[in-house]
Amino acid sequence: MSLVFPIVTLAFMLIIALVKPGVKGTMAVLAVGINALASSWVAINALLGQLFTESLNGGIVFGNIPIRVDGLSAWFILLTNFTLFTGILYGRQYMKRYGDQTTSLSLHYISFLLNQLALTGIYFIQNSLAFLCVWELMALSAFMLVIFEHGRMKTLKAGINYLIQSHISFAFIALGFIWVSASTGSFDFSAITQYAAKGVSEAGLLLFIVFFIGFAIKAGFVPFHTWLPHAHPAAPAHVSGVMSGVLIKVGIYGILRMLLLIPDNHLVIGYGILLISVISGIYGVMLATVQHNIKRLLAYHSIENIGIIGIGIGIGAIGSGIHNSYLAFAGYAGALLHTLNHSLFKSLLFYCSGILYQATHTLNIEKLGGLIKKMPHTALLFLIAALAICGLPPFNGFISEFLIYSGLFHAIAAGQSPVFVVLAAGGLALTGGLALMCFTKAFGIIFLGTSRHPHAGEIHDAGIATLLPGYLIVLFIACIGLMPQLFLKILRNPVELFAEAPVAGDYTGLAGLMQHISLAVWGLAVLVILLFFIRILARNRMLTTGSTWGCGYENSSPKLQYTAGSFIRSYAGLIKPLVITKKHNKVITDIIPEAIYSETNYYDKAEAGLVDWPVRNLKALLGKFKFLQNGSVQFYVLYGLVFIAISIAIPMIINAIQYLSQMIKQL
Repeated sequence: MSLVFPIVTLAFMLIIALVKPGVKGTMAVLAVGINALASSWVAINALLGQLFTESLNGGIVFGNIPIRVDGLSAWFILLTNFTLFTGILYGRQYMKRYGDQTTSLSLHYISFLLNQLALTGIYFIQNSLAFLCVWELMALSAFMLVIFEHGRMKTLKAGINYLIQSHISFAFIALGFIWVSASTGSFDFSAITQYAAKGVSEAGLLLFIVFFIGFAIKAGFVPFHTWLPHAHPAAPAHVSGVMSGVLIKVGIYGILRMLLLIPDNHLVIGYGILLISVISGIYGVMLATVQHNIKRLLAYHSIENIGIIGIGIGIGAIGSGIHNSYLAFAGYAGALLHTLNHSLFKSLLFYCSGILYQATHTLNIEKLGGLIKKMPHTALLFLIAALAICGLPPFNGFISEFLIYSGLFHAIAAGQSPVFVVLAAGGLALTGGLALMCFTKAFGIIFLGTSRHPHAGEIHDAGIATLLPGYLIVLFIACIGLMPQLFLKILRNPVELFAEAPVAGDYTGLAGLMQHISLAVWGLAVLVILLFFIRILARNRMLTTGSTWGCGYENSSPKLQYTAGSFIRSYAGLIKPLVITKKHNKVITDIIPEAIYSETNYYDKAEAGLVDWPVRNLKALLGKFKFLQNGSVQFYVLYGLVFIAISIAIPMIINAIQYLSQMIKQL
């Protein structure tokens, strides 16, 4: 069964390379669909209790490669498949603009299929060597997807930045596997549990920290987040959606898998993850709020939501550590459900950003405005996703965040540190409040008011084929909000892997409460819509549209509107310690005034300190050796002769030392 995926992928890779540009996207959709159906069948059976196990002969290098799909793997497989399928459906339409770039399109779709194969392999394989191979394949294929527009230096730099940090992640994960293999002689994941069981408790904790750093870099926890705000804006919109929706989630999967394999110190681990996650959530949303590039704004919100997921994991780990089944259920169920929820609304937001970009040719929200009249479908999809990401009922984000809040409040009753838990709950509330402010700014500036900047050509909404993936996602967003008990029931299998006790009684009452809240909000929304139409019918007239009211000015200027910068001006002053503010102004210098402008950008201080400063100093150090590369052939010949001389001299010196040591011993 496991060999089906590489065979299908390789076959379609060959087809994509040979067919015409207009057919490449269709073949990619077909390949992703076939692989998604096959792996989803395995995952659904695993969630129903029929665990999938298989063994592959990896030869001399890998040995026996165990293939296992339990409830945890199954959950991630299903959410990955849905996002990848909607991503390739949307991407097929998005990439039609690049139909003349035949070679680049072939490479792009082939990389997409390889990325799907690697992601599936990560959830199937439980052999550390084979796992590292598919992990590297995932990183390289994602790199190729990010740098599709490699002619832009900024895109290339973002891709290289992502690749370097992916390999730092790889190094930590490999270190953890080597540590275990050297101690147990096995590459099987079960050897991690054996090592943790026979070793001292502190060794297991240190091993988890090594794995956590590796997976946290991929997930985007602060301070390992610096690659996200560069890679997401540089990639095509559907790639950004896939990266945020599922690629960073392999880091979450890795952390959860290690929690299963290393059963000790969960209380300490839980508090550690909770602290890092609260910082990540607050830091991510604080930086997102001051961004004016829509994709960069969404990238920082990925960091925020990874923080929310991490808060759930931390609560669940604390529950496991004190053997409290409800706490473990609320934390892990909230984390796993928010992982799905984030993959839904964040991929939808990135797809909307792609539609906006192809319609207006800009991602700067300062240059947009009034688009709700020209792009009503995109505005509706963006609004629903924005409400969901803010955790407002009746959508899916409310359900998962409600579970996490429930776990935090229950932690105090369970005897955990009230100060720590209250601070965590306050951090989560602050995160939600700032997210609401950020998306109020984004939606208001982009879609409301009037246009702030002239655009070349007529702006109109995308076609039905482009909008269809978005409406499929909205269907799931609404279903999770309306039927939380169904999704919590599906989560029962993976959550029980952590809870160590049946959780059937833990979710029924809570799910019913959340459903009632969602239904009440839906009822209120329906009532408002009905009253609106009754008001129109009572006046016995048709609804007419006109220009936006200009506060009494018949021909109001767009300059009288709020800008994104003015909307958050007061807030920007509060977070000055976290950002580097860069202002670009053109002032009046001549007698006859010219057009002036003022632009403010905010740069992450953490990135400046953790990435830019070391890179700048490394460049300065290497720059001192520029004289070696001076373009002189004579010098290059001399370097070769010196190298040969050193190669000959070193063995001679070693032999001489050995000879002298033997002589000294004889004396």
